[in-house]
Amino acid sequence: MSPYRPEFTQLEQSNIDVEFSRLANNKSIYLDHAGTTLYSENQVTAAAEQLRQNVICNPHTCRLTGDFVDQVRFKILEFFNTTAEDYHVIFTANATAGLSLVAENFDFGSSGNFHFCQENHTSVLGMRERVQANGIYMLTEKEISGESGKQLSNGKSPRTGSGNSLVTFSAQCNFSGYKIPLDTIGNIQRNGLTQRGKQIWSSKTEKDEIDNNNYYICLDAASFVATSPLDLQKYQPDYVCLSFYKIFGYPTGVGALLVSKRGAEAFGKRRFFGGGTINYAYPHAMDNQLRESFHQRYEDGTLPFLAIVGLLEGFRTLERLVPRTEGFTTMERISRHVFGLAKYLEDQLKQLQHPNGEPLIQLYNKVGYENKSRQGGIVAFNVRTDSGSFVGFGEIACVAALHGILLRTGCFCNIGACQYYLGLDEDAMDAIYKRAGRICGDYHDLIDGQPTGAVRVSFGYMTTFQDVDELLKMLRSSYLATKPHQRILFIEEQAEQLPPVLKQRVQQLRPKLLQMAIYPVKSCAAFKISSSGESWPLTEQGLKYDREWMIVDMNGMALTQKRCTELCLIKPVITEDLLELHFGESSVSVPLSLQDQADDSAKCVSKVCREPVNGLDCGEVVAQWLSENLGLEGLRLLRQSGYRNSSKDQQKLSLVNQAQFLLVNRSSVRSLRFEEDLDETVDRFRANIIIDTGSAFEELSFQELTIGQINFRVEGPCQRCDMICINQRTGERSPETLTTISRLQKGRMRFGIYITRVTKADEEADGKEQSMSCGDVVLAE
Repeated sequence: MSPYRPEFTQLEQSNIDVEFSRLANNKSIYLDHAGTTLYSENQVTAAAEQLRQNVICNPHTCRLTGDFVDQVRFKILEFFNTTAEDYHVIFTANATAGLSLVAENFDFGSSGNFHFCQENHTSVLGMRERVQANGIYMLTEKEISGESGKQLSNGKSPRTGSGNSLVTFSAQCNFSGYKIPLDTIGNIQRNGLTQRGKQIWSSKTEKDEIDNNNYYICLDAASFVATSPLDLQKYQPDYVCLSFYKIFGYPTGVGALLVSKRGAEAFGKRRFFGGGTINYAYPHAMDNQLRESFHQRYEDGTLPFLAIVGLLEGFRTLERLVPRTEGFTTMERISRHVFGLAKYLEDQLKQLQHPNGEPLIQLYNKVGYENKSRQGGIVAFNVRTDSGSFVGFGEIACVAALHGILLRTGCFCNIGACQYYLGLDEDAMDAIYKRAGRICGDYHDLIDGQPTGAVRVSFGYMTTFQDVDELLKMLRSSYLATKPHQRILFIEEQAEQLPPVLKQRVQQLRPKLLQMAIYPVKSCAAFKISSSGESWPLTEQGLKYDREWMIVDMNGMALTQKRCTELCLIKPVITEDLLELHFGESSVSVPLSLQDQADDSAKCVSKVCREPVNGLDCGEVVAQWLSENLGLEGLRLLRQSGYRNSSKDQQKLSLVNQAQFLLVNRSSVRSLRFEEDLDETVDRFRANIIIDTGSAFEELSFQELTIGQINFRVEGPCQRCDMICINQRTGERSPETLTTISRLQKGRMRFGIYITRVTKADEEADGKEQSMSCGDVVLAE
């Protein structure tokens, strides 16, 4: 691990600190410079003074305003080491508006295609809706940089095709900070692509094998130029889109599209014109003439001239606070500074471990932090528990906010990068966005324990080494030195200090009752209650109708899946007045009313766990149905007609083995990592109550818990047998289930916990039937 080496001198750092003293005054640590950097105090003061001293009005009226705007154009070209001989500067509202302008005006000719990178800002995806290309293709970063695949083009220069293809990619990924090598620009312009990428749409039924199109590059530089130098003499993309608030913090609402002379030639005839773009336009005829100056043709309406004038102080501020040195320009020094902080943070995050040695942090990057030409000042990660489960990024956002740390969470308007770094296939994407209903910018952070986004910290020239250490301190104290329930309590107690969107996330921190499973017939399949808000009544024995029936053999002994795995294929359905049993296409039913059953049934006695059980025989029809479908002679269905009292504390039991309820934590099940659907694995454990705490095996530490308004006492862990090796949907056995649990529990076969309902005296006197609902909050001690 290399130590952190400061880029700025003590005097330079002191000057910067003075300009951003409001951070210390507000006890804020700002770590979202990829979202927007911060403006300095003197920058906005000087901008205001410039407005106060000068008469700056509409450029059509004031020559001074036009002079200011021309001066800013010159500064922009100088900033990117180019001149008006090579590039036009078109002012836009932001980088997104620049991308839109390219999409609307690029001439694809007869055979040109639009190619974009998977790891792109949402605004690049929006270009697909406006381009008039023959085909639209998604490229991976490796396909863009030419690191994979066979050359499709003839490799000759100049290219001879009649079509123009446009390749759009981000110079720096705003999710991870990864930088695509800028040499890629010239390579594609000269030689085309090595691969077309995945076809998203095409106007043709067949693809040509040889691609002789002329290739143009649209570089989304918004993230890159905020902290890195872009030399347009060395690298010459045809179009460069950027937003100035990313560089200066102030003003917002102004960006630029830089168009090379080559790129200008590929712009087609405009399909719209606005004020300021024309020499004249007749209202009585379809006749107009555009301005001679290229940039004027595309700057519709009055420019945001006050914002543009404010950019002058932005350039001056950077040069003043981060002065050029003998070896490095201002932007090169800023790049060195943010990269050094990111490298230090990555080194420190890698060292954070839980007491059991499991890493606290899951990092997301491609090439690490060894070369600033390939990695910027961004660090993306997720937090993990000691069992490997993920902590939701929404919780991290809450904890960080309460520590005065401002950072970003989610997918950062880059769903493609999210998909790549989180390893999400197309079905997982549908599960997140279509079935679970997640939308960009929300805090729906975990689905089945898997993250839908990440935590991102990003640095600017005003970020300090101490800021990074405060983030590390927060992670250590909150996630290594604090128990989960303590952390949740801390967040809940301070929730009023959070922004409204995070207050909503606080309500989701506590685990909730996800599902109730009623097993009417012992050892048969479950009848599940899982819809949010759906309730189920409780009795003195547990969930109503749970294990109230059992199948016995001709000797009166209870039949279980250990002897007959096909029992799991008998699926119960509880209706208003019947218990229906289904086996494939065949079904039979018995009355739910115990009185109706007793009026037409013979009494009998059987045993469960060596204890006698008084029951009612459910008759010949269901008995014959069971024997025919299970292939065993002499089977009968019995219904419990009297309570069983446990030998431990006289709690009333149904036909369960040990306790009224069995609780399983989906996080614990997830940690098994079986190669089957998670719900299938959950079913193996035949629990009544399913929760998800986010931390595997956390339930083993519970002593008491409350679900909604119902109190429970923990009786202890459930000792497992080989019955969990049976897949409850197919009846097939898989012995590795038990060996996996044994390995995780260091030889012990524990999984899930037994719990007993604790009834208060006033509840007993009330006599009112109580219930639980899916979505009830689970509080554990």
